[in-house]
Amino acid sequence: MEVERVQAIVSSSLAKDNIPLEFVRPEDEQPAITTFHGLIPDIPVIDFNHPDQDHIIHLIANASRDWGIFQVVNHGIPFHLIQKLQQVGKEFFDLPQEEKEVYAKPPDALTLEGYGSKIGKDVNGKKNWADHLFHKIWPASCINHQFWPKNPPSYRAVNEEYAQEVRKVVDKLFKWLAMGLGLEADVLKQGVGGEEIEYLMKINYYPPCPRPDLTLGVTSHTDLSAMTVLVPNEVPGLQVFKDGHWIDAKYIPGALIIHIGDQIEILSNGKYKAVLHRTTVDKEKTRMSWPVFLEPPGEFVVGPLPQLLDPQIPPKYKPKKFKDYSYCKFHKLPQ
Repeated sequence: MEVERVQAIVSSSLAKDNIPLEFVRPEDEQPAITTFHGLIPDIPVIDFNHPDQDHIIHLIANASRDWGIFQVVNHGIPFHLIQKLQQVGKEFFDLPQEEKEVYAKPPDALTLEGYGSKIGKDVNGKKNWADHLFHKIWPASCINHQFWPKNPPSYRAVNEEYAQEVRKVVDKLFKWLAMGLGLEADVLKQGVGGEEIEYLMKINYYPPCPRPDLTLGVTSHTDLSAMTVLVPNEVPGLQVFKDGHWIDAKYIPGALIIHIGDQIEILSNGKYKAVLHRTTVDKEKTRMSWPVFLEPPGEFVVGPLPQLLDPQIPPKYKPKKFKDYSYCKFHKLPQ
């Protein structure tokens, strides 16, 4: 059965003032109705170049408790490398449709990897206004180059270089997040798999949409990862749910957007919060983003850290293999 991609729908003879019904969200999800436009605080921005490490740790811990998300500047990943990552990703999505389909996620595959248009299960049968490409970029033992585009020719080299750079940032984040909880520096990283943590790259592609008021690129969710490190393009779209409102994330060129995911919320026994977020789309421009999801190996068991528990503070979450947690999350089953 041929799968219709959102990008193909846009380039077809679709009328300029409507979208297929399966993309129209219920009223309580439509961005035109639910986006807050009043005076709002900005998502915290943290400068890794600040001379006082304790100050950085304090800001990260507060942002992770209060928001579950923050932006990082002066993180050390060269801006030209981020631009190259964006360029090769855009060039892949600019390829003819049949060339992209070579990398399509196999039907009924257990992995997320590959080119596609849908993940998870929507109880209303609705679709997201987005296509995507998933593939793992680290560790080497879990990489399947079958899902890495051969065109553009520099795609592999750029992604390999980015993997090395993003790992340096991730190690700092895990260390400072742990210290923000009063723990030893390596405790959080070890609690989600240590050196076996899998880095899953996703390219989100949200083409222009005739009715951005009615649909979403991705509906509201928390990430099932431990943490997500995201690079956006310049087209706004990320929204965060804070204090009962959906608010827009401000675009900062070259910044990394850090999402606290479900596994760190579990490890921290709820002290750090996984951020509820969604993505809107634009009428005229293509929005793209490059999240890297940091995930434990499937067999790895994640549960609240014993250091954070005592008779007065019982565990709020059950320890669970990551693969079982993922299955329940994707199929909307209770955890």
